[in-house]
Amino acid sequence: MAEGERQPPPGSSEETPPAAQNFIIPKKEIHTVPDMGKWKRSQAYADYIGFILTLNEGVKGKKLTFEYKVSEAIEKLVALLNTLDRWIDETPPVDQPSRFGNKAYRTWYAKLDEEAENLVATVVPTHLAAAVPEVAVYLKESVGNSTRIDYGTGHEAAFAAFLCCLCKIGVLRVDDQIAIVFKVFNRYLEVMRKLQKTYRMEPAGSQGVWGLDDFQFLPFIWGSSQLIDHPYLEPRHFVDEKAVNENHKDYMFLECILFITEMKTGPFAEHSNQLWNISAVPSWSKVNQGLIRMYKAECLEKFPVQHFKFGA
Repeated sequence: MAEGERQPPPGSSEETPPAAQNFIIPKKEIHTVPDMGKWKRSQAYADYIGFILTLNEGVKGKKLTFEYKVSEAIEKLVALLNTLDRWIDETPPVDQPSRFGNKAYRTWYAKLDEEAENLVATVVPTHLAAAVPEVAVYLKESVGNSTRIDYGTGHEAAFAAFLCCLCKIGVLRVDDQIAIVFKVFNRYLEVMRKLQKTYRMEPAGSQGVWGLDDFQFLPFIWGSSQLIDHPYLEPRHFVDEKAVNENHKDYMFLECILFITEMKTGPFAEHSNQLWNISAVPSWSKVNQGLIRMYKAECLEKFPVQHFKFGA
């Protein structure tokens, strides 16, 4: 577990802060391009990328069906996500002239905005109740923008930050690593896909055909790690419909490919050119390393990261 050894996961017990820690409501700290340097050198950046890499190492070579420990905190997080899913069913799309950005999303979001702290309080033990308002901000930021009715990798990053915060305060622990990705993050993806489909959400800051994906990035990183040293599935197989259909329930990467093919029409090489190019890379470990570099460059080190909020 090389990465894990270099950077102890933010969930490790020695990092659990005292209950008396002062928590603050997160706010934007990146206002100008020079602020980007401060962000890249910050402890927050190191913690966030360390969290992503620790989980990347934890799921390496493992199927989604792999048996892993499921703690009470993990179960509570899944229940929270199930509630968000149920609210979608209770808030059907409205009839409107515009095909995209269904305004019923705003009704759904208003419910989350109102209930977020109560939902987070079901996951966080009472002695850490002071952390709830801070942590809840990341949950609210993780489901899309209610003004533009869009969703993108910045919202996905907010959910990863939400999970990272829960590790930092000791709600999630080192032995929750696999369940964080396979059970919680995977359920989050299901709910986000349902939001995207139900309310026809626009991609936020999409690079169109030149971007990796309209909505997500992290499941491609962790999903490629799952496939490292696979006995027969190689990167060239993910553009093969049969291979995807037979294996998508075991691997996040292939589940993402399946969702793209459901949502987009036409030749894969045209609508998902970056992924098509990745399918020519010889090994999953090279794909994984390349995606981590790309994530840092495209999602964490470009100015749109200004929307990220910082708390205690």
